Amino acid sequence: MAGRRLDPAEAALWARVVAAVKPLHGARPAAPLAPLEPHGAPKPKPVRPVAAPAAKPARSARTPGDTLDAGWDRRLARGLVSPDATIDLHGHTLASAHARLDQELGRAIARGDRVLLVVTGRPPRPESERPHARGAIRAAIGDWIAAGRHVDRIASVRGAHPRHGGGGALYLILRRNRTS
Repeated sequence: MAGRRLDPAEAALWARVVAAVKPLHGARPAAPLAPLEPHGAPKPKPVRPVAAPAAKPARSARTPGDTLDAGWDRRLARGLVSPDATIDLHGHTLASAHARLDQELGRAIARGDRVLLVVTGRPPRPESERPHARGAIRAAIGDWIAAGRHVDRIASVRGAHPRHGGGGALYLILRRNRTS
């Protein structure tokens, strides 16, 4: 329906929806829709939105990267990496899983582990509607990692090889301890 224009009743309803939505993270609200023009009138030129200046992070922590070197990627894809520790969150509530992940990450960092296997359970099915019947921990774990106190120590997050749980598990690759 990309080329269809809204009739006046739909445009009024859409304007009410837009007015009721609260912007995320200080984003500027969208400009209100222009009234419909007669069918023969020329279409106005689209206005390119101006991006708001990027907010600086609250701390200068590093975040988990998207890529590892080719050697790591090959070994992970072939299932040749043995996890140093396993964190099993399957069957926990969201609150207890979050607390357990934070606690076990702290312990793994203190031990100097490099690869953690985090068992979350399988992600929600694509046809699943919120609230998901399954996969709540898997859906939330990315946010927990990104907002957690150990985010600067995580180099990357990868899906696990089938021998380590496949779609129901993740590898957390931790950065080396650089104490010397």
